[in-house]
Amino acid sequence: MPESLQEAIDRTGSPVTLLRNSPARPHVFPVTAEFSNWRSEQHSWRTSCALLDQSHHMTDLFLRGPDAERLLSELAVNSFANFPVDRAKQFVAVDHRGRLIGDAILAHLDTDHYDLVGHPMVIDWAQFHAETGGFDVEFERDDNSIVRRGDPALFRYELQGPTAVAIVEKLIGGPVPKIGFFHMGRFPIAGLEVRAIRHGMAGQPGYELFGPWADGERVRDALLEAGAEFGLTPVGAKGYSTANLESGWVPSPVPAIFTGDEMRAYREWLPAARAGSLGGSFDSGAIEDYYLTPYELDYGRSVAFDHDFVGRGALEAMSEASHRRKVTLVWNPDDVEAAMGSLMRPGVPAKYLDLPKARYALYQVDRVLQGDATVGQSFDCGYIANEQSFVSLAALDPAVAEVGQEVTVLWGEEPNSAKLQVEPHRQVPIRATVAPAPFVQFARESYRAA
Repeated sequence: MPESLQEAIDRTGSPVTLLRNSPARPHVFPVTAEFSNWRSEQHSWRTSCALLDQSHHMTDLFLRGPDAERLLSELAVNSFANFPVDRAKQFVAVDHRGRLIGDAILAHLDTDHYDLVGHPMVIDWAQFHAETGGFDVEFERDDNSIVRRGDPALFRYELQGPTAVAIVEKLIGGPVPKIGFFHMGRFPIAGLEVRAIRHGMAGQPGYELFGPWADGERVRDALLEAGAEFGLTPVGAKGYSTANLESGWVPSPVPAIFTGDEMRAYREWLPAARAGSLGGSFDSGAIEDYYLTPYELDYGRSVAFDHDFVGRGALEAMSEASHRRKVTLVWNPDDVEAAMGSLMRPGVPAKYLDLPKARYALYQVDRVLQGDATVGQSFDCGYIANEQSFVSLAALDPAVAEVGQEVTVLWGEEPNSAKLQVEPHRQVPIRATVAPAPFVQFARESYRAA
């Protein structure tokens, strides 16, 4: 039997120790890194249209049965009062104390048939309850291509950018049917019926097209042919991994699963190999200090107290309180340049800043300071060619979360952890300026408003 998460915590004595020194290999998107170059590929979703292959890096959990909706409703902060077939939503789950486990996309495919897709944190939580909760539900899990043997169940292609609508209109031979945000439709493409979710991951207009894996190559060929005159650009893993920095989505907050008696049975069920890794300069020995609430990542708009769900009482108690606010931090270019340049100078360099994404652990948590005071945490970080800026997403105390405030991100670990991604380095302070999240104006005014 593989070691469980609870056994691994007992062995190491601390969740923080376990995660900081995780032997997990660096995480990569299992698709082509670059088709041209990641800078031009980033530009494509702003100037023409990007084609992003989402078929390989996410995990699907297909749920069927009369209790499928009840299971999902009891785990989600979201309302299910108006969630018919051909609708999708961002599914947000918390622990019994209202702290975030994670989020995923939930698609209502057919009567009593759902697809929960995203990073494994929420998928594992839902599967645990499907197996152990006494629900009349069947499930099928389709892991990402890093761990799965064989082909995915579905192809999933994202079209996003100003010419996305024109490409779809050419493919279907007429005007695109009006589909609301996170609503689903069906398009005739290359003689096939292809399902589409209306949304956009980088804050640009777009569609997520999906269907049986066997149809994927035929659909992709049709997309590339129709999109040629509209600047359709295949985007590889490097470029795609940065799209969230523009739209303001934090992909992997530390899930609130490592403590609490209520979560012990889950930790005994979950393989330790799926625990993840922790990096960054935030250095508390208490894993609870890394947990977040939905309100701190701007998910308060999704919390609905019209149904019973795990953590409802805790979220009700904290709903009126003041919370840290999600922001974008724009890193000072001189300080970023100095950190990168330290590789060329004698002495111990700063922690390597990879481009375009510099996150070096599944859970990246860096300390944010104003003066000597800790005022928040910085998460995913990287370079946006469209803005010529190095940025991170962060949760800051309300008093310092106003646009234009000056803060400092402490970059690097002290002491250096034993993760494979960590080389000998020294910590360096990097000045940063508070900006909105989402950072891009189009995303703030159009994408988020929808």
